[in-house]
Amino acid sequence: MSDTPSHGAPVSNWNLPNILTVVRIILVPVYVVLLFRDPGLFEWRFAATVVFVLAMLTDLADGYIARKYNLITDFGKLWDPIADKALTGAAFISLSILGELPWFFTIIILVREWGITWVREMLKKYGTVMAANKGGKAKTATQTFALILFSLGLVFLPGWLQVTAWALMWAALILTVVTGIDYLIGAWRIRRDALAKGESG
Repeated sequence: MSDTPSHGAPVSNWNLPNILTVVRIILVPVYVVLLFRDPGLFEWRFAATVVFVLAMLTDLADGYIARKYNLITDFGKLWDPIADKALTGAAFISLSILGELPWFFTIIILVREWGITWVREMLKKYGTVMAANKGGKAKTATQTFALILFSLGLVFLPGWLQVTAWALMWAALILTVVTGIDYLIGAWRIRRDALAKGESG
């Protein structure tokens, strides 16, 4: 199995970025099992958090390696975002099941994440790819750091870190909503312009 990049040389799907993506997917259930093993014991919470951090690091690594060495494949384009959403989605849902994060955070954030992913796919028929903007990157960063702190277990953290965790989670929620609206406006404009060109052409 292989894909052909722009320069014409075949690129195997069995490359390092794709392997890291698969590893990230495998780490999702590992994280969940460790988190639920004994939520009241810090050692298990710490182990789950380490797995979460490692999984997020694979996300940074696979994207960097794929771009730097031109190892971008259709497999990576499909499964990399799925792996990302699976990891963060599992974390949000797990924390809500444990009663440590109100469900409205999880529902709003996941509806936005999967909704925008669907919108991006729909826009491909117009020949346009919506790239992540600075707001989207800030959203991802705040989500990640908030989930790391929540995964550790707020009861095990000093007061100032608990406040920091909640501040990050609220910031993540706000950025999620704001960037989601921004993406929808951008998508509407792309569709409007594409339809206008189609009518004029």
